[in-house]
Amino acid sequence: MKPVRLPAAATLALPRWALLALGMLYILPGLIGRDLWKEDAGSFGIMWTMAHGGLHDWLYPNIAGLANAEEGPLAFWLGALCIKLFGWILGDVLAARVSTIGIFVMGAVSLWYTAFHLGRRAEAQPLRLAFGGQPEPDDYGRTLGDTAVLIYLGCLGLLLQSHLTLAPTLQGALLSYFLYRAVRYVEHTSTRNAVLIGVALGALTLTRGFLAPVALIAALFACTRYLDLTTGATLRQIGIAIAVAFGLSLAWFLPAMIVEPYGMSPAADWMEWNAAQFGLPSWTSVKAFFRIGIWFFWPAWPFAIWAVWAWRRQNSLLHIVLPVFFFLALTLMLLCDPEPENGDFLKMLAPLALMAAFGLPTMKRGSINAIDWFSVMVLTMLGALVWLFWIAKLTGWPAQLAKNALKLVPGFKPEVGIVAFMVAAAASIGWVMLVHWRLSRQPSVLWRAVVLSSGGLILLWVLLMTLFLPDLNYSKSYAGVAQQIAARLPADTGCIDTNVGPAQRASLAFYGRLPFVSLAGGSCDYVLLQDSVKTRDDAEMMRKYGVRNPVPLWEGRRASDRDERFRLFRRPR
Repeated sequence: MKPVRLPAAATLALPRWALLALGMLYILPGLIGRDLWKEDAGSFGIMWTMAHGGLHDWLYPNIAGLANAEEGPLAFWLGALCIKLFGWILGDVLAARVSTIGIFVMGAVSLWYTAFHLGRRAEAQPLRLAFGGQPEPDDYGRTLGDTAVLIYLGCLGLLLQSHLTLAPTLQGALLSYFLYRAVRYVEHTSTRNAVLIGVALGALTLTRGFLAPVALIAALFACTRYLDLTTGATLRQIGIAIAVAFGLSLAWFLPAMIVEPYGMSPAADWMEWNAAQFGLPSWTSVKAFFRIGIWFFWPAWPFAIWAVWAWRRQNSLLHIVLPVFFFLALTLMLLCDPEPENGDFLKMLAPLALMAAFGLPTMKRGSINAIDWFSVMVLTMLGALVWLFWIAKLTGWPAQLAKNALKLVPGFKPEVGIVAFMVAAAASIGWVMLVHWRLSRQPSVLWRAVVLSSGGLILLWVLLMTLFLPDLNYSKSYAGVAQQIAARLPADTGCIDTNVGPAQRASLAFYGRLPFVSLAGGSCDYVLLQDSVKTRDDAEMMRKYGVRNPVPLWEGRRASDRDERFRLFRRPR
């Protein structure tokens, strides 16, 4: 017997304007007004170098002369293209983030349509009620689409990663699109759908290598075997998909091999990086999976586990089999990664949110109400605490909160931003109205539990990205350091040799327009070294960069960083 029993009233669709408003409130804060932070400054540096460079920079991704061709160029091509199109209006930083908005929309829309198509299938429909009144297939599909997107938006991992201009962000959205294309392929095993699957695989390959596409195509084939699709036709069409993906990958490799930018080919770096992402499963990877996954996938993973349990007695269910196969394949891939990072978990979020959407209708009303009350109480308290910290840092009361709020940003002078305050106040009023709607009307709609969770998380994000954005920019940006260095250099500086990391190099090149040495090499009169204030003997570093009897020009660091140090030298002539 099916585990879902719902009346039509429970499947009323969330108003489109409300879903759109939640999406915009989710993605825009954290993009507008944010300086370059260490988390994604390196990726922006590649986009900026491409946009203001030549063909060689588009073929060999680099950060102002620092080679960075390991992941693949697609995410950086999109950001560079947006800088070209919108940089003169929005500025280069915000223009690059236009691609981030498009990536977020693609991922959310793809997930919605995946859940919608799966929810319309006969095996996913709720039990027919004795006297009628069960939802229509399209209504149920729309409700599941809304639920999947709301769960997706409510996941902590997506919140942290979707606002960064990183290749893993694009990979996660492309995997959501691949999931949609896989559903359409299983429903209609046509050559057209096979070609579109190949397009998704090719884009994934150009984004972060071939390991994820290999895992996905293996999972898709295993899924077709489980569902008893025709073997011969499946193999032929999967072959077409692989051929299309390979052809798209050549769009980068062939020009790079022919042109040989800067006398090199990025293929070797790319292949070496891919090989380093795969090894035998280790205890380190297992610990990372559970340590990161528990918070990264919250609150999707409890719903997803319940979905598998609730539907366990049914056979050949596409809405369970497909996301489970993909999630398991990607989990195995992650466990074989010697050093998994937070961004690597993003590609597993779409299938997990899809499973969670089909688990929610099977839960008892009491469990859903408990989720409601938990969301209302915890998120409201956290929102009030953010406001209290903001008041404390401005007024000095309560004293302990003011001390805690300002100790991480020594030297920072807080001010009231009128626009930021109005946005934060409007978001808080919206949250109060949403809670009032839930408590006063007692709606029976299926998505009521997850709209509170997602709405509360969005509230906290908006508050942090408005009331505390100046503090975070002051703490995380290298703009001040870049301007200090630029002020000590003559206008005719040829080039600067350096050991600074990718994020610092990108920030210093952008904010200070520092002319770092390019991939073509050259002899530089200036050297910028990054190390720790705890370093006592830096003779080896000096020898490595040919700094003998240097002339010190400047030394400094960010006010919020007590360890990192930058030093600028001029080589003696």
